Parts: sequence; C-alpha cells; structure tokens
Amino acid sequence: GAPLLALSVTAFPEELPVEVLGAVLAGADERVREAGAILAGGHTIRDDEPKYGLAVVGLVHPERIWPKSGARPDDVLFLTKPLGTGIVLQAKRDGVAPANALDAAIASMLALNRAAADAIRPFEPSAVTDVTGFGLLGHAVEMAERSGVRLVVDAETLPALPGALE
Repeated sequence: GAPLLALSVTAFPEELPVEVLGAVLAGADERVREAGAILAGGHTIRDDEPKYGLAVVGLVHPERIWPKSGARPDDVLFLTKPLGTGIVLQAKRDGVAPANALDAAIASMLALNRAAADAIRPFEPSAVTDVTGFGLLGHAVEMAERSGVRLVVDAETLPALPGALE
C-alpha cells in the first residue's frame, strides 16, 4: 500500500539553541520511521513556547476504518495509555510537579500506539478516538454525540500517570 506520510508542525523560540530543534526533529523522525511512516516535511514557526506535533496522512480501505461515530450501547471503553499528560506538563511549568511525574509523562508520549492497535484489531472496535488536547471528557462527548449514545465513565477505574492526580 501507499506509505504513511507525517508532517511536522513545530513552534520554536529563537532563544533556544538550534541543536535542540535538531534533536526534536531527529527524535520525531526516529519514531515516525518506527511507526512505518515517512517524515515528509512540515512547517516551523517562531513562538515563545516550544511546541511539536505531527499530522499523519495515509490511506485505509473503507471497510477497515475505525470511526469515532460508531459507539453502540453496551460497548466497553478501553484506554491504551494512562491519562494526565496535560496536567503533568502544566504542573511542571508551574513548578509543582511531583518527582518523576515528567519522566512518566514523556515515556507515555513517546510510546507508539501500534501495539494497542494490533491488540484490538481482531475485535473490530465499533468506535475509536485519541485522547489529546480535548482530554478524555472532550473526546468522550464527541464520541457520544456522534454515535447517539451516552457514555458512562467510572472515574475510580481510570488509569492516571504517576503524579497526575496529585
């Protein structure tokens, strides 16, 4: 099939050494290749706070698409990574992150979702989403609204990164 293409979206302060930007892009290229894609370019802007993300473009057979809008009554929600990345990053910026919390968040962000996708593929999930900038609540609302169902989440069972709840 056609290769997956990834495009970088980078915001970078001029004060930071260009070697840091080089290390970020090299690390991204390594992970993108590990995921079986090609880093094909992107866009970089100046900003006061460093930011990095990827947009991935590829092809999938129409019968193998996992929509966000396919959730059904009695489905079970599975999370493939612990929650709390955004909270831990903000706590670090505020100087209140517990010891080792940032290391755990970084390790989680660096982990590919390939193993989780491979594990769930045989079960043909009815709906999937990624928990990113909108957090679990935002993505759950989108999934429920698009699917015409109600999601019930037991907060006691949610996996959290070390230090996220503190």
